[in-house]
Amino acid sequence: MGWRASFGATVTTVVVVFGGYLVADAYDVVPGMLTTAPAPAPPAPFPSAPGATTGTMAERPLPDLPDDAPVPTRQAVGRLVTDVTDSGRLGKRVGVLVTDGTTGDALGGAAPDRPMVPASTQKVLTAVAAMSGPGGDATLPTTVVLDGDDHLVLVGGGDMMLAAGAGDPDAVNGRAGLADLAEQVADQVADDGRATVTLSVDDTLFTGPAIAPAIPKAWIKGYIAPVSALAVDVARRSDGEYAPRYADPALRAAGQFAAALEKRGVTVRGDVGRAAAPSSAHEVARVESAPLRDLVAYLLEHSDNTITEVVGRVVALDAGLPGSLDGAREAVTAQVTDLGVDLDGVRLADLSGLGRGSLMTPRQLADVVQLVLDPEHPALRDVARGLPVGGLSGTLGDRFPKSNPGRGYVTAKTGSLPDVRGLAGTVVTADDRQLVFVVLADRIDDTWRATDVFDDFAGALAACGCSP
Repeated sequence: MGWRASFGATVTTVVVVFGGYLVADAYDVVPGMLTTAPAPAPPAPFPSAPGATTGTMAERPLPDLPDDAPVPTRQAVGRLVTDVTDSGRLGKRVGVLVTDGTTGDALGGAAPDRPMVPASTQKVLTAVAAMSGPGGDATLPTTVVLDGDDHLVLVGGGDMMLAAGAGDPDAVNGRAGLADLAEQVADQVADDGRATVTLSVDDTLFTGPAIAPAIPKAWIKGYIAPVSALAVDVARRSDGEYAPRYADPALRAAGQFAAALEKRGVTVRGDVGRAAAPSSAHEVARVESAPLRDLVAYLLEHSDNTITEVVGRVVALDAGLPGSLDGAREAVTAQVTDLGVDLDGVRLADLSGLGRGSLMTPRQLADVVQLVLDPEHPALRDVARGLPVGGLSGTLGDRFPKSNPGRGYVTAKTGSLPDVRGLAGTVVTADDRQLVFVVLADRIDDTWRATDVFDDFAGALAACGCSP
């Protein structure tokens, strides 16, 4: 049994806010004025914890950015880049690139072709590959099949965000619920006059290492779960973004499903084990995950390592490759390359950026971000809409205070590892010109102070009324 995806793309209207309105980086991500609740407590050192979440989407469309908005001069952008590289707070390995969001022309940079550690900024590659491959409408099914008279097999289709109880149609994490599956099975069992069954779980969808070997063991606790064909709440043992994870997510989920069956009058006989669902078995229950566009938005907003690895494997399966780490790296790289980005020399230790050994240049990252702005690639617009907004959402929710001009005008993917910081995204200038920017530093002594340098740089670009 495999996963099922429906394909399609919805073209999202690109909007921006003028005057006293908030510029949601031209993607209708955040509505209203520049007001928000107080920033949450400081996050864990890596990956950055999510901050404030976005509010309700604006009901009425707002004007697009003007086509003739003036472009900042290279001299002005160059001075801002020099301020970053000469700050003395980013160490000796710094890469910066700023390009025009419309033309892609370079406006300023420093070592833009130096291979550097991208950390979680590399998640944009998996996000882009998912939208261009399986597509935003794809969903991940969790099914139950009946093998023979009384043997049920719970078949994982890649959804590691199942709810233990009923699913919530408005949620991403918890859209599909094991209780809903159990209800369907109980109805079928009652119709067939059965009250006792045996239960197995089929988690054969994904193969190979469940956690990339490049991820240090000391970094695993709380930051990533073993990648599995199914899990409840991304295999967390308790509430909390960085709670410890279960070592065997699929078997744990199967046990929770057995308990849900028992609550509905279906007795599960014996222990729950593993078994591949035979082709002769017939489906008796099914639930579906949130659409892939929502999973991509979630992994970008929360910088979720596990869901990024899952999505990468889904991209691999869609491309006809094994649902493994190797298959995912190959498929993601191929998808992004096919879109026109030169990834020569890129090394991906994993999909999430948590492992040691990934390398990308600022130019390569900027080229990927440029894709999501390109009207020739409307299917990628959901990636742009999913990026955290400075001072307002996701991993940027507790950054960009009101004193920073980039608040609400910057949307970007963060990167955070020991001694490494990265920021890759877009910013709208005071002249209403959209720019793409990438800043990477991978040999930093004081990463907390470095984060301020990055945010100040993005804010300075937002404040730049520096056209000729």
